[in-house]
Amino acid sequence: MSYLRLGVNIDHVATIRNARGGPHPDPVHAAQLAADASADGITAHLREDRRHILDDDVERLIRDIDLPLNLEMAATEEMLGIALRHKPHAVCIVPEKREELTTEGGLDAAGQHTRLVRFCDELGAAGCRVSLFVEADPKQLEAAARLHAPVVEIHTGSYCETEGDRQKHELHRIVEAARLCDELGLECHCGHGLSFNTVGPIAAIPNITELNIGHFLIGDAIFGGIKSSIKQMRAIMDSARASGTGQANS
Repeated sequence: MSYLRLGVNIDHVATIRNARGGPHPDPVHAAQLAADASADGITAHLREDRRHILDDDVERLIRDIDLPLNLEMAATEEMLGIALRHKPHAVCIVPEKREELTTEGGLDAAGQHTRLVRFCDELGAAGCRVSLFVEADPKQLEAAARLHAPVVEIHTGSYCETEGDRQKHELHRIVEAARLCDELGLECHCGHGLSFNTVGPIAAIPNITELNIGHFLIGDAIFGGIKSSIKQMRAIMDSARASGTGQANS
C-alpha cells in the first residue's frame, strides 16, 4: 500500500480574517496546527485580488512552517515573480477569474501551451515542483506532459457536486485519468470539494499520491477544531487506501 499525502489548504482561515480585518484568525497558526495534526503539506492560493491569502502570509508560511508549501497561483507575470523570489517547494498553476467565488474547473493546458511553457520552465529551473490543475481529460494530461510539468492535480469538483450515476461516471473519469498519469510519467494529485463523505473513493485510487483539501476542513473545524478535522480526514483516507474500496465512513 502506497502512502497518500494530505495537503491542507488554509486559504479560508484568511477569508475569515479578511472579512473583519486585523490579524485574527491567523492562517499561519492554522498551518502550524495542521502540521501538529500530521498534515504532509500546506497549500495556499495567492490570488490577484488578495481576497484571502496575502503576500505577508506567503513569506511567513515559508519562514515559519516546516512543512512543504504548495503555492497556488495564476499564470501571470506578477505571480511568476513572487514564486521565483520565494521558491516554494511546489507551485500549482490554476485558472483564475476575478468574479468567481472559488476556482471553477481546470486549466486549459492544451489550449495555452505557448503561454504556459515559460512558466513551467522557469519555475522548474528555480527548483519548484510544478503542478497543473486540470480536468480528468486525456487531452489536458497529455498537454501537461508536453509542458514537462512533473505533477497534475485533477479537479474533483464535478465528482463531489454530483450524486448517483453521474457521480460514478465522474469517479470513473478520475480513475482513468490517474492511470493515464502513470503511463505519461506524471505524479497525480487530486483536490477541490472533497469532504468526509466524498474522499474515500478518491483516496482508494492507488495511482493518486496526494490530496489537497481546504474549505471543508476549515468549515468542519469550526465545530470541533482543526486538529480533530484533519485527523478524521487522515483516518478516512488511510482506511480507504488500505482497503482499496473507498467505502470508509466518517
